[in-house]
Amino acid sequence: MPSRLPSHNCSVDRIVLEGMTFSGRHGVRPAERARAQDFKVDVEVETDLVRPSKSDQVEDSVDYRLLRAIAKEVIEGESVSLIETLADRIADRVLKLPKVDTVSVRVAKQPASMMPIVSAAVHIKRTRA
Repeated sequence: MPSRLPSHNCSVDRIVLEGMTFSGRHGVRPAERARAQDFKVDVEVETDLVRPSKSDQVEDSVDYRLLRAIAKEVIEGESVSLIETLADRIADRVLKLPKVDTVSVRVAKQPASMMPIVSAAVHIKRTRA
């Protein structure tokens, strides 16, 4: 992570998008892929927000619209068996964005085969190498 100005005492800044819902056809069982189901996605990135907080320019930050677009494309894209795969694909793409140091992704669904259940979810964290 880039070093911070001495006048700033924050160690980590975060951008968080919570509760995004997209429709996709993912699951281990064929029945899960036959009909689209809702997937809830949260994305949190660690990044230095000192410059954008002073400049008030989106170009100096991580654009929230890009984070949302990545999650949407992955969930609405190619079918996979595991939500672990979805979370990893989102994280890999987000880490390729400039200014992103670390990303946490949570993907959840409400599998009909496991009712009653609020959700089955995975939460992964990846750091730029």
